[in-house]
Amino acid sequence: MRRILAVDDDSDILEVLQYILEDSGYEVITLADGHHLFDKIKESQPDLILLDIMLGNLDGRDLCKSVKTGMETHGIPVILISASHEVSRTLNQTGAPDDFIAKPFDIDVLLRSINRQLDNAA
Repeated sequence: MRRILAVDDDSDILEVLQYILEDSGYEVITLADGHHLFDKIKESQPDLILLDIMLGNLDGRDLCKSVKTGMETHGIPVILISASHEVSRTLNQTGAPDDFIAKPFDIDVLLRSINRQLDNAA
């Protein structure tokens, strides 16, 4: 079973993501605080990360760059999600996410993006 780490400081969004993704056959690990992202990655070994941009006092884009440039984590697909930012123009830069989905997200768009990124990583 493919494992997805969902990171968002909004517990309602995490609950919805967990329900949708588990219903679609994924194992889901949730994290409400980006400060512990790398500990959770090491602990859970996710196949993909869904990462909100606005995480309290942290910027998900910075966390994404750290994941994508990290020696042990660079191969993990990262999909950024946000209601207030547009990052699609930066998708091809170093440390950029593999995809971006705007909130509120369409469930089918979310699942297609996840499936595409997991297929590309395989």
